[in-house]
Amino acid sequence: MIVVIVALETELSRQHLPTGMTLVHSGVGKVNAALATCAALARHTPTLLVNYGTAGSIGAVAGGLVEVNRVIQRDMLAVPLAPRGVTPFESLRAEIANGSTGLRCATGDSFVTADDPWLRAQGVDLVDMELFAIARACERATIPWRSFKFVTDAAGAEAVDDWRARVGDGELMFLERLAALASE
Repeated sequence: MIVVIVALETELSRQHLPTGMTLVHSGVGKVNAALATCAALARHTPTLLVNYGTAGSIGAVAGGLVEVNRVIQRDMLAVPLAPRGVTPFESLRAEIANGSTGLRCATGDSFVTADDPWLRAQGVDLVDMELFAIARACERATIPWRSFKFVTDAAGAEAVDDWRARVGDGELMFLERLAALASE
């Protein structure tokens, strides 16, 4: 069974999901995503968890639907206890990877509207608000995960307006990719 986790119904509507899959709308942010993912993993025991959502581009990612295979936290700021992005007093890796090919995402509980040199220095391609929590929950439960993001904006001054205008534009592309994934 495949469970699909998406923050908002405006990103992916329940009515279009392929038969035999479960859709969970988590709400926005890492806390909501972690809670929804843990509950979905316990309730449904999926063989694969797929995250879909929108993302802002850092650098060269122009747009469209992309796959993410690595994720870090961009808002874990516990310096001097640990470097930015690293949870202090935790032995888990700061980057979570799923073994597929794709881009690097940085998750945080803020909407990115300005350049952040740290993101570029970390080789980040995209920013979102849920994936790190979802991937960490899957890692702890030893459930494989995949993530697909529709790039709505350039994570700059116009990001909010661009996101609002394009939040639902990737749904059909993702559904096509999801159908292909289910048949693999």
